[in-house]
Amino acid sequence: MQEEDFLWLEDIEADDARAWVRAQNDVSLARLQGDERYAALKQRAVEFLTDNRRLPLGQYSSGKVRNFWQDDDHIKGILRETTLAQYATDDPAWTVLLDIDALAEEEDEDWVYKGRTSLGSNPDRCLIHLSRGGTDAVEIREFDCADQSFVTNGFFLPEAKTQVEWLSEDQILVGTDFGPGSLTTSGYARLLKLWQRGTALTEARTIFEAEETDMVVTAKTLHRPEGDYTFILQVPSFFEEEIHFYSAGSVNRVPIPLTVNFQGVLDDSFLIELREPWTHGGQTYAAGELLSLQLQKTLDAGEPIGIERVFSPPASMAIKSTVIGRDSIYLSTLDDVDGRLFEIRPGIDGWSNKTVDLPDQGSLEFVTCDPVDDVMMVSYESFTTPQSLYLLNQGADPEPVRSEPRRFDADGLITRQYFANSRDGTRVPYYVICHRDTPLDGTNPTVLYAYGGFEVALTPAYMGALSSAWLEAGGVWVQANLRGGGEYGPDWHNAALLENRQNAYDDYIAVAEDLISRSITSPNKLAIRGGSNGGLLVTAVMVQRPDLYQAVICAVPLIDMMRYHRLSAGASWMAEYGNPDIPEQAEYIRRYSPYQNVLADVEYPHAFFWTNMKDDRVHPSHARRMVAKMLSQGHEVMYFENTEGGHGGGADPVAQAHTTALELVYLMQQLVD
Repeated sequence: MQEEDFLWLEDIEADDARAWVRAQNDVSLARLQGDERYAALKQRAVEFLTDNRRLPLGQYSSGKVRNFWQDDDHIKGILRETTLAQYATDDPAWTVLLDIDALAEEEDEDWVYKGRTSLGSNPDRCLIHLSRGGTDAVEIREFDCADQSFVTNGFFLPEAKTQVEWLSEDQILVGTDFGPGSLTTSGYARLLKLWQRGTALTEARTIFEAEETDMVVTAKTLHRPEGDYTFILQVPSFFEEEIHFYSAGSVNRVPIPLTVNFQGVLDDSFLIELREPWTHGGQTYAAGELLSLQLQKTLDAGEPIGIERVFSPPASMAIKSTVIGRDSIYLSTLDDVDGRLFEIRPGIDGWSNKTVDLPDQGSLEFVTCDPVDDVMMVSYESFTTPQSLYLLNQGADPEPVRSEPRRFDADGLITRQYFANSRDGTRVPYYVICHRDTPLDGTNPTVLYAYGGFEVALTPAYMGALSSAWLEAGGVWVQANLRGGGEYGPDWHNAALLENRQNAYDDYIAVAEDLISRSITSPNKLAIRGGSNGGLLVTAVMVQRPDLYQAVICAVPLIDMMRYHRLSAGASWMAEYGNPDIPEQAEYIRRYSPYQNVLADVEYPHAFFWTNMKDDRVHPSHARRMVAKMLSQGHEVMYFENTEGGHGGGADPVAQAHTTALELVYLMQQLVD
């Protein structure tokens, strides 16, 4: 069969495509669900995902903590609230605001909760995002938390990949599908409109137009003690943003480079993190630094005024995330991937910082930050330590709020960090989690997980349903920090961009070889696992080095990189991978694109591909066509395509547990049996 013979697999409405998917599902599910271990593993995963002892992370505002929660009784989930004092107790008294299960039943729709956009000055008023089956496209409805009901004749936006932000209680900024010419080539909003309450959406006034070739335009309103700030973000590509200040109907561009990451404001200090070096006024600022400039003077002058260094991380460190409190900036950083937290304050002599005393050898995540009430919470966890929540007040030691109990048996488990040498000599960190008595004889069933793209940093996080079950069964779990991620800042990411993409694959291969050389595992006991960009990663290295692996789990993947930019949201990722329509870029993309490089006369691991029919981010055609091609070449593969869940493993915990159990059975069949 030729490549064009598989094009029909892009159209799931076609009868032959539907029949093909059903046939592949039947064969694979018979082998996986038919395994006697499947039912027990699925039940364990359901219990793990719906365990009521989980820490209910929530967002604080105006005296209330709001949390979205799923459990056995609320599979689709509930939005609920409690007071801060109650939240700190072991058994808070929650008030249910919105029941998604009840809503789905009442409206006979497969609703999936996709978050909310709250009005800063009145957080009881919010815009609820609802997805049919887990797609990125959402329907948006105005909701009143005080009344626990949708607002009659309130703001309503039909299903689309919508960008929305409050401007005031009676005005919102909307970017959505307004019809022909209103979307970018990436399928996101090109027009941003001001919509006044009580008027039709068709009467909304355009206040900003992006280019058709841009990725998206969106808006961001910051609710601060000193007042509200609204910014319009024009995003030419995934790693660029042109920032405009919107006030009293006027739009003024902030004159700074495109390659910045806007962090917010503190009084008149406008805060940005650099993705690339920037030279201005005879001074060069390094990629990864956090800078401030004087917002109003900059807008008035039309050039940056008052630039100051806020934080300059050393080579081993990267800024992971930033939040801005009432008087301080908090930075969650990675130091050789382990989390550290800094509090930074402005002063007469510039910015000063101090380390916040929190546990180390784990990951620190910002949970909520309300600069008006000056409430900030951060969580700590490691691979084997469940989440603990801390309340931070200005200058005071972190106050423990609550912790969740262990949800799996971690007795005897240890975590070690190693470094592998990649092909060009770069040291690549990775974590190995296993029992302390694990023999170094190459016999250990091992799963190697990584991502390696889009500045995403993989940090130590409490083991989930899949990884904890694998460890409890005696396996080894490995998490690698490849170039392309954000573990060491922008330079670490840039090292695997565009023509340098192969560096991420070389890093992954180096980690696999290092695991084997240390006798932690061997090729016939090693599985690799990745999803989305990670799915591209595992299929690329499977094609390049099939001798290193016994098993491959490839989830919701990109695979056909010569056509990815024409499928779903693919055009938005050309800043990461390149444009296959440009000959010199097509040349380096083709060298690693798995679909173009899989061959009939090479023996590959018996791989397991799964995707989702309702994935409107990464088109399921990538997985379908790769499986069809490999089958036509005589290779053994397994394939599962879910009917709901979007770009993920399922729309609810039961569906997610099903996918988890399939993966676990597959791993046991390939590495243990």
